[in-house]
Amino acid sequence: MISSRKLALTLTVLAMWVLPFRCEPQDKPEQPGSVIRVSSNLVAVPVLVLDATGRPVLDLSLADFKLEKDGKSQKIVRLGEPGATPIEMALLVDVSGSVRERLLFEQQAAAAFLREVLRPADAVTVFSIGLEPKLVQARTSNVDAAAVAIMKLAPTREATSFFQSLVEATSYLARAGNPGARRVLVVISDGEDNHSEKIRFADAQHALMRDDCMFYSINPGGTSIDLNVIASRAQQQMAALASEIGGAFVVGSHEQLPAVFRRIAAELRAQYMLGFYFTDEGRDGGFRQIAVQVPGRPELRVRARQGYYAPQGTW
Repeated sequence: MISSRKLALTLTVLAMWVLPFRCEPQDKPEQPGSVIRVSSNLVAVPVLVLDATGRPVLDLSLADFKLEKDGKSQKIVRLGEPGATPIEMALLVDVSGSVRERLLFEQQAAAAFLREVLRPADAVTVFSIGLEPKLVQARTSNVDAAAVAIMKLAPTREATSFFQSLVEATSYLARAGNPGARRVLVVISDGEDNHSEKIRFADAQHALMRDDCMFYSINPGGTSIDLNVIASRAQQQMAALASEIGGAFVVGSHEQLPAVFRRIAAELRAQYMLGFYFTDEGRDGGFRQIAVQVPGRPELRVRARQGYYAPQGTW
């Protein structure tokens, strides 16, 4: 008869032998409201398709799309219906001296935006942009809590670390967000950076691509930005960051906000979530170019990420 001590030891050794061989679940297409759990060789590609008037096109099938990686056609898998994939959002609100007089406008805009766009399965993280990026609301699905955190922000006379804030936000989403969700940065700022000494535009652009983040900006500067070289250049840079998939908007009054909110919300709800599995990927951390087309509908405009960075390290 085996003693209790020997039995416990036997079970412990058996568990140590069995656990390393545990089978992991296979990747499955997303169900509405769920999160995609992906393996390391699946590349997710959010795609927005617009007609000649700029309206989202929602009636395309998987067969309508063509996707290439480095010029080679890939077998596409559909990961969810348009707009069904949950959103991991980082909302960045500028509190620096350059927008001090417009902070209340930014706060109201940010709170209204969250209530317009986010759904129960989504999550948001709030940062302030100032001398350095500050996490003012950790990741939450509680829109009211995020709105309260935004309205508590106080204006400063600090310099603006705009690009550093973008890099910090993309890293946070990649680290804390749910795998398989769409990562979105929404920035309410004039985009003028006068403090990020070591992090510049190219670094922010690289971070957005590395961490698979879409970029939307709302500039409260109005038409006056065209009269200032620095302000105009900052807006051009934000537009460049949004050129793959996203948007860069300029508003000057509360009356213009609803249309902007509706536009962003409509785009996020209309995105197709496509993907492909790579089988010949070298884990060199190098850039891979992506091209998505709808060959049978040349009148349509397709917006999708233009590439991704391959994994790095050993298998």
